[in-house]
Amino acid sequence: MSNRMPKLIWLMPVLSMLTCSVSAYAAIKQTKGDFEDKFRQLDEVLPTPNVYRNAAGEPGHQYWQQKVDYEIDVTLDEAKRRIDASEEITYQNNSPDTLKYLWIQLDQNKFRPDSLSALSENFGGIGNRGPATSAPSASSPAKLSMGAIRRQQFVEDHELGYQIKKVTDGSGKDLHYVIVGTLMRVDLASPLKPGKKTELNIDFGFNIVEEDAVSARAGYEHFPDDEREGGNDIFLLAQWFPRLAAYTDYEAWTNKEFIGRGEFTLEFGNYDVEITVPADHIVSSTGVLQNPKSVLTSEQRKRLEEAKDAERTVFIVTEEEALENEKEGTDKTKTWHFEAENVRDFAWASSRKFMWDARGYHQGGKEQPLVMAMSFYPKEGGDLWKKYSTESIIHTMEVYSRFSFDYPYPVAQSVNGPVGGMEYPMITFNGPRTELRDDGSRTYSLAEKRFLIGVVIHEVGHIYFPMTVNSDERQWTWMDEGLNSFLDGVAGREWDPDIPWGVEPRDVVGYMKSQTQVPIMTQSDSVLRLGPNAYTKPAVALNILRETILGRELFDFAFKEYAQRWKFKRPTPADFFRTMEEASGVDLDWFWRGWFYTTDHVDISIDKVYKLRLDTKDPDIDFARERQVEQDKPKSLTVERNKAEGKELWVDRYPDITDFYDENDQFTVTNKERNSYKSWLDKLDPWERKAFERAVKEDKNYYVMEFSNLGGLVMPIILEMTYADGTTEELRIPAEIWRRTPKAVSKLVVTDKDKELVSVTVDPYWETADVDVENNHYPRQIIPSRIEAYKSKPSSAKVRRDIMHDIKTELKTDKDSEDDKKEGDDN
Repeated sequence: MSNRMPKLIWLMPVLSMLTCSVSAYAAIKQTKGDFEDKFRQLDEVLPTPNVYRNAAGEPGHQYWQQKVDYEIDVTLDEAKRRIDASEEITYQNNSPDTLKYLWIQLDQNKFRPDSLSALSENFGGIGNRGPATSAPSASSPAKLSMGAIRRQQFVEDHELGYQIKKVTDGSGKDLHYVIVGTLMRVDLASPLKPGKKTELNIDFGFNIVEEDAVSARAGYEHFPDDEREGGNDIFLLAQWFPRLAAYTDYEAWTNKEFIGRGEFTLEFGNYDVEITVPADHIVSSTGVLQNPKSVLTSEQRKRLEEAKDAERTVFIVTEEEALENEKEGTDKTKTWHFEAENVRDFAWASSRKFMWDARGYHQGGKEQPLVMAMSFYPKEGGDLWKKYSTESIIHTMEVYSRFSFDYPYPVAQSVNGPVGGMEYPMITFNGPRTELRDDGSRTYSLAEKRFLIGVVIHEVGHIYFPMTVNSDERQWTWMDEGLNSFLDGVAGREWDPDIPWGVEPRDVVGYMKSQTQVPIMTQSDSVLRLGPNAYTKPAVALNILRETILGRELFDFAFKEYAQRWKFKRPTPADFFRTMEEASGVDLDWFWRGWFYTTDHVDISIDKVYKLRLDTKDPDIDFARERQVEQDKPKSLTVERNKAEGKELWVDRYPDITDFYDENDQFTVTNKERNSYKSWLDKLDPWERKAFERAVKEDKNYYVMEFSNLGGLVMPIILEMTYADGTTEELRIPAEIWRRTPKAVSKLVVTDKDKELVSVTVDPYWETADVDVENNHYPRQIIPSRIEAYKSKPSSAKVRRDIMHDIKTELKTDKDSEDDKKEGDDN
């Protein structure tokens, strides 16, 4: 679906940053030996701190960002499945730069047949799933799915993309504009200086896509079997209005074209939106409803008021009322008026099919600000949505706020529609539904229940990241998907730990050892497998950082510091990396480098364990030990067979030729050895003698363990040591043991005399994503097959794919996404 490049885009979206990285690499290139410094500081790669972003990872003292306010009037033409609108944009230039033009995003143009997305789509997915082994041939012809045919037909039959009717300045004068794919450059009548505002007006319209036909992030879904003649639709409207591209301190205009995967980076502002829809529709929207008396009945307003302090959800529009709405339809319209403050986007949904439930949530107690948690869904949502949607919203806010900040808006919504899962300020679109039985009743499976809970947590979590902590999704997908997947895993396990949330280290093992892995820092349109790269791997990395590297106290403090520093601001990866180090007090450059900038994997092998004894120099002790070692050696096969045959030894036949040495072996102690030992002992310094005599008395066990780093990724060495008495002990060796020898290390372990080691296991709790458990044991063990080991429970990776993998609807029918899921199942 995207123009993947033959070479991986490694790191920075900005040419200057990439040049800096290459120069840094040249400066550290080895000319002698093959030493690789896995702990080299990332400062050579990260952008230089400045007045906008300081070295601690905080917004600098001259940090700035633009502000964009919108007033929009939009009308939904249900029959034509079209919207027409006019918007007034107020752009505040807070940058130190003078701007001659503005760049505006026109995301609906992606669906045009001449778009960059359509023209660069790679048929059959060759290159989308890694290196192709061969081109299609007569023996293995290319396959054309019905989904692809349907998409092509829909594009042919509909005029898609924006119709821009007018672009004027605040006084009504026409402004010159140029459309470049999914972007539009508007040339200003006069340069916009720092600290100044400008206004522009845009009249526009477009035909709404059928989401299922073109795999969009929004669109309509048709229900032909409803009682109403012609059926009904659910409309989800997102990326629906021309929106200002972000202008940033690190990239200037973020005008990389929208191809499909790379999402959005936008400016915060205030919205005043009037939405005109059929009078029997219910509208869910970003923002707070300003005119409830005009669009809701008195009974509905009463229920909404009751819901604010209710202990359980209250229906604002009941199922019975929604079913009645479904039957008729109307030619009349109503206008719903919403206002939203300090948001970076605006989305809405409309349908006569919606029932609507709500419950108020007071963050931190009754005296705290109220958030209305609300869900909108058709009869197809059934009991699944009645039970779990709104409750999942509240649970998400409760957990996420603990890790970041209080939910920042007055409304949080979950809307059921054709999209698998998408997020916008105050509103999310989520797809799971019930199944229709033969008798007309509805039910749902365990998988659908888990899917709904998981997707609501994930998408509402996005209102924190990136809708509030405003990272650049177009460049660094992992900064919203990875961080959010980590937190939805935390929230999910606090909901039901039996649901496989897919953020455990074992869930990323298959991807990390695959040939389709690319660095996390790769731009999303070039990633071969987006799900494990942008969701699972960074989530697992953060899980490891919290549970294994830093510990919960340090991690939670640092992560919350990051969230609060960048609330309503625009962080970059460097800001995250620097904040986590600065706030935790731990040097983590080795961790970021290995997990985010390379395709190394974890494979630590324990190769050998040597048992050593202290050389006491005392012949009465050491000679006895040496005799025992000699006696424990396997006997000579020849000697043993000679005995068996009854062969008589020469010295037994002629005893008169024996002497002292036939009665005593080489380990017999004489006064000569004892005197030598005493002389050596007397020459020691007093402190040496004291330490030596204590060591002899304690007679501890000394074990030297040898480890190999076969995967290249340095990590702590976590050991479980089992002793002869049946007890076990855990030893955690920090990753810094690899700092001078990243390929192989040895570690001395000393135990008490009565603690004789019998076995050692590396990573016993599977907490480091080690890809090979066979070499984690000494002595080696017979390892059960994967089928045998996991037949009693489903693969976490598989369920995670079902719940969250490539949750963005744009990808849901992409061939690449299907192969991601298949490989997830296999793993």
